[in-house]
Amino acid sequence: MYKITLNTKIAKDVYKMILEGDTSEITAPGQFINIKLDGFFLRRPISICDYDKNSITIIYKVVGEGTEYMSTLSEGGELDCLAGLGNGYDITESAKPLVIGGGVGVPPLYTLTKELIAKGKKPTVILGFNTKDEVFYYDEFKALGCDTLVTTVDGSFGVKGFVSDAMKGVEYDYFYTCGPMPMFKAIESTVNTSGQYSFEERMGCGFGACMGCSCKTKDGYKRICKDGPVLRREEIVW
Repeated sequence: MYKITLNTKIAKDVYKMILEGDTSEITAPGQFINIKLDGFFLRRPISICDYDKNSITIIYKVVGEGTEYMSTLSEGGELDCLAGLGNGYDITESAKPLVIGGGVGVPPLYTLTKELIAKGKKPTVILGFNTKDEVFYYDEFKALGCDTLVTTVDGSFGVKGFVSDAMKGVEYDYFYTCGPMPMFKAIESTVNTSGQYSFEERMGCGFGACMGCSCKTKDGYKRICKDGPVLRREEIVW
């Protein structure tokens, strides 16, 4: 059980929640927690934005009944969570990485970026949103000391267009990304280095038992919840 110490709106339909509890099972950036909600059959998988020895920070977007319910939860309440699920990012691959996030794919990249910097690497970060009202964590990434670019589809903040537009001219030797499939396909047509994609997928159990989130790769079928959500570029079948 985890205690809710913060649950607040930070952008349009986007909320930040801090949960106090055991984080010993979290071993890599890009992992997620699976939250049990009263009255809902399936748990909700939410990526881990940040954590320390006593707390987990998650950021979620209200897109359905489950996340709408989450937005109403009060500080001081408790949630039943499975923590440290999934296979996270490998941060040993690069010297000058490019970190690319889209929408609610941005949160897991925050801890990733912190750990890359702690390892002496110099990441450039690109965050993609639809409009200015949806932008979040821009200041937090900048505060880490890395070059941070924001794109919005309507041009209301930062670079007008998509993350692939902001990638032009950026020097990098590896990339890490998390976001929706259309963004992935745009990135895939732009990059010329190796990298890692973190996939957003509907999940049943969240720990590899039900096989509901299996996807085909060059190495056979893999479960996004267990073998992913992070997959290397070289193994992905588009």
